[in-house]
Amino acid sequence: MLAIGLFAANCYIVGSSETKGGIIIDPGAEAKTILKTAQQTGLSISIIVITHAHIDHIGALRQVQEKTNARFAIHEAEKGLLFTAPMRMLTSIGISPVKSPPRPDRILKDGDHIDVGDLHFEVLHTPGHSSGGISLSGHGVVFTGDTLFNSGIGRTDFPGCSHERLMKSIHEKLMVLPDETIVYPGHGPPTTIGDERRGNPFLQ
Repeated sequence: MLAIGLFAANCYIVGSSETKGGIIIDPGAEAKTILKTAQQTGLSISIIVITHAHIDHIGALRQVQEKTNARFAIHEAEKGLLFTAPMRMLTSIGISPVKSPPRPDRILKDGDHIDVGDLHFEVLHTPGHSSGGISLSGHGVVFTGDTLFNSGIGRTDFPGCSHERLMKSIHEKLMVLPDETIVYPGHGPPTTIGDERRGNPFLQ
């Protein structure tokens, strides 16, 4: 896990110790740091998965993809936001635009699978913070993007957000996972489904 950029978003480099195949999740900034870390792991990155198209999760996407030659995947409901939402968000906070993201190579939908060697993750459509937000579940962990945090939930005050949809996503897609499932969120430290079920003040 790398906490990167102005917003300290989490970028994950996930790989198989057996096949050395790898996945990068949410390269939001600091492309050089991400690429150096991936190189140090010895992984061959074949796919980049974006949980949602906010700028703190896609800021380094083009640079990382160009260097790794990996395919880029995003949910079908999110692809239209790639070229509008990030630039609008940057402008609103006075930050100069970054390189525009590339066109996606793979469009995801709920129930799809990301398979890299012996790694297998199910795509869970978890809208609310963003219309095409996804989580990735497999191997006893779930990467939740900005849907669920350690003792928190995603913001719903951006255009296209919905608190009702967010809570529905959390309860119907994430809280049904086993308590011991490790949650790797888009910001902040890891947690578990059980800890959030019992102690997250937004879920009580």
